[in-house]
Amino acid sequence: MTLYRRTPALHAYAGATHVLGPLADSWLKRRADNGKEDPARLAERRGVASLPRPDGALVWLHGASIGESLLALSLAETLAAARSDLTILITSGTVTSANLIARRAREPVLHQFAPVDRPAWAKRFIAHWRPDAGVFLESEIWPNLIAAAVEAGVPLALANARMNDASIRSWGRFSRAFRALASAFEGIGAADARTADGMERLTGHAPALVANLKLEAAQPDPDPQALAQVRAALAGRPVFAAASTHAGEEAILARAHTRILKARPDALMILAPRHPARADEAGEALSGQGLACARRSQDESPGVDTPVWLADTLGEMGLWYAVSPAAVIGGSFIADIGGHNPAEATRAGSAVITGPHVASFADVYAAYRAHDAVLTAATPQEIADAVLAVWDGRGPDAQAGMRAIASLPGGALARTSAAILQLLPREARS
Repeated sequence: MTLYRRTPALHAYAGATHVLGPLADSWLKRRADNGKEDPARLAERRGVASLPRPDGALVWLHGASIGESLLALSLAETLAAARSDLTILITSGTVTSANLIARRAREPVLHQFAPVDRPAWAKRFIAHWRPDAGVFLESEIWPNLIAAAVEAGVPLALANARMNDASIRSWGRFSRAFRALASAFEGIGAADARTADGMERLTGHAPALVANLKLEAAQPDPDPQALAQVRAALAGRPVFAAASTHAGEEAILARAHTRILKARPDALMILAPRHPARADEAGEALSGQGLACARRSQDESPGVDTPVWLADTLGEMGLWYAVSPAAVIGGSFIADIGGHNPAEATRAGSAVITGPHVASFADVYAAYRAHDAVLTAATPQEIADAVLAVWDGRGPDAQAGMRAIASLPGGALARTSAAILQLLPREARS
């Protein structure tokens, strides 16, 4: 039974988000105009459902964007296999995650955009969907949405909780509010020791250290026909993938690639921005270094003299890793992003290269370093040297990465799924 009680700070937050409601409408419209919202589904962001609630038990999984959506899909598959009467509703906040779920989800999975965290919109969402259990993923802690669920009697859990040092310090300034929000969850599963320790300091209670679900998130094998076509287009050229890049990182990688081309003029960089909607921005960074590119979204393949293939599509990262002996993992060359999970690259056979900023996956990269499974590079020249080292057989290989993954705690998916099922009533609710 939850002991959740709103603190003065949470009351103030609820009041402010209510009063600022008209600004939220304007904000959504601007985002839609900029391609950051689906104009046809803006009502979902106001808590207005675009689908009916099915009969039977319903589990609601909520995450921010692509990474959390992949976790939600893996959890959904496991939950559906355990209980055939379940519907799984996944909510997220980005167009890219919605597109990903649309491509990969199968019955009984539904998707809706998460409501903006305004009290009336959160209550409207909960009143329509009436979840039998709600699961917030990673750091998605929205006070009004949590309050609406608790007031409606929805049991909640926080799964794969992850906090970096900056977020722990930030919540420390509002520790009473954080303790109240944490008390709303029937169970909390921490992804790593840093998060578990930080939450214990903030709340006085140690959450369960479950391990990182992202190490077990299912990734589909690349389509064999697409893989054959890509291999044919590469024509034996030396290739590396620059994966999940963010603003500012494409310029760094473009400078690195100009250095690689001096040593290997036939080299190809497959550049995959974390958010394909940033493709034009990434292309500008490439052209600033005199690098032409072929765009995957326009069905372009690189010619023999094309130095970059801009992989501005969704759901094909496994394909690019499969053809790349070296993978430079983005989100790690600019501070405050925290890096991205290297496990998918490793499982596809790529050697891992990262930047220095990997606080969000500190435990994973510590295991990689302990098994000599990663090269860390901070500058364009260091990135170039690392890629060339992998190509020349002087760098880590994917087998070292597999040993690193095997050394990390496992079983998070099974434990998390079992905990969610325990929140559900024995009989379906209609």
